[in-house]
Amino acid sequence: MRLFIFFYTLGLFLANAQNEDCSLNLQFFYDYAKGENYDEAFGPWKMVYEKCPSLNYATFYYGEKILNYKVSNSTGEDQKAFVADLLVFYDDYLKYFPEKYGKADYATDKSLLMNSYALATDETIYAFLDDAFKTDRANFKNFKGLYLYFSVIVDLHNKGVRDLQDVFDNYDEVSARLDEEALSLAQMAVSLIEKEDAGTLTSKEKQKLNAVRKNGSELEKILVSIDAKLGNLADCDKLVPLYEKNFGAKEGDATWLKRALYRLDNKECTDGEIYVKVVEALHKLEPSASSAYGLGTLNDKKGNSAEALKYYNEAVSLETDNVKKSRLLLKIASKYSKSSKSKSYSYAQQAIEANPANGSAYLLQAYLYGNSANQCGSTTFEKKAVYWLAAQRADRAAQMDPSVKSKALSAASRYRGLAPSRTEIFNSGMAGKTISLSCWIGGSVKVPNL
Repeated sequence: MRLFIFFYTLGLFLANAQNEDCSLNLQFFYDYAKGENYDEAFGPWKMVYEKCPSLNYATFYYGEKILNYKVSNSTGEDQKAFVADLLVFYDDYLKYFPEKYGKADYATDKSLLMNSYALATDETIYAFLDDAFKTDRANFKNFKGLYLYFSVIVDLHNKGVRDLQDVFDNYDEVSARLDEEALSLAQMAVSLIEKEDAGTLTSKEKQKLNAVRKNGSELEKILVSIDAKLGNLADCDKLVPLYEKNFGAKEGDATWLKRALYRLDNKECTDGEIYVKVVEALHKLEPSASSAYGLGTLNDKKGNSAEALKYYNEAVSLETDNVKKSRLLLKIASKYSKSSKSKSYSYAQQAIEANPANGSAYLLQAYLYGNSANQCGSTTFEKKAVYWLAAQRADRAAQMDPSVKSKALSAASRYRGLAPSRTEIFNSGMAGKTISLSCWIGGSVKVPNL
């Protein structure tokens, strides 16, 4: 009995000693890691990770940063060892802190790492990500992970392993998920920008807005990369035969018809019989904004402009989701951008009213202003002054929609370069004055002060 008590007491002593040791090393690595001194943090962190991994979440929050630093700053066999450690670390992260580190994060981190160091086949990586996307979709937010998920299936298609329809299905799902993230970022931006405009933004809110804009810029790059990866796979010469082949089996599937119609519209594959079949089948099966818009396009093709406009307006009235309505209004605005700038601008404005975060609508308005410069004003100076209006709309696009920021700022810079120079303003004597516009734009533009 005495022997039992001795060993029990010894066990408690050793356990307490280990806990004290872990707590001490936790503080050491935390201080180092917080200051981004990951080399010094590595030793004490490793002790805590190996001896008492569940002690504190900081072990995994900073552990990922420490190991990623080690991977990036090593070569050869040392790097391979750190990569292997990081793969095991992700398993433990999910094991000890599943409430902080879900399935989508786990699958994304491991897949990106395995892909970077060629540690798994495309089939393995795709299956891993596909399972996470389908079971933890709401938390699948990593832009690089979403790009990899799509990129791998395109590669599998190019190897002859996956059908083109599989690529389109994946593209639709990934695009929808990115759209949701874009909307979330835009909604946060809109609410904060109202305070920014009013000058009431707190320092904490300013940090949040900067983070939103940074994430928006990353999202913009991913969207461009995904479309580049899709490349010519979605061109009419691929789409039309595919939809002709599958139409008979899918003409009663509203989801398939909507996606087919969306893609045919986006790629302007509207001349063939398959477009007519898809539009009519969808309108018969489920009259919707999509099918009404398609009927408008068909009438446009026939030269029935009044009938086309009727269907476009019907499409707008049928759409109840403001974000989708905004996109639809923008599509209509784009159709009129060559034939009627005023009508195009009006629809773009309606798109903005439906969704103030639709940066593409502001950009279209900027384009309409910029393309009207030669028609507005009686002097060269007055005509060039219109570019200031174009730049202002492009600036607003960058401000309101983080996902188009770089494109919008580039457009704004280009328009300002076309506007009167400081020398021209000085020579004209117009600094600070207002120029009235008599063309379709109406209103006025103020000349900047020197």
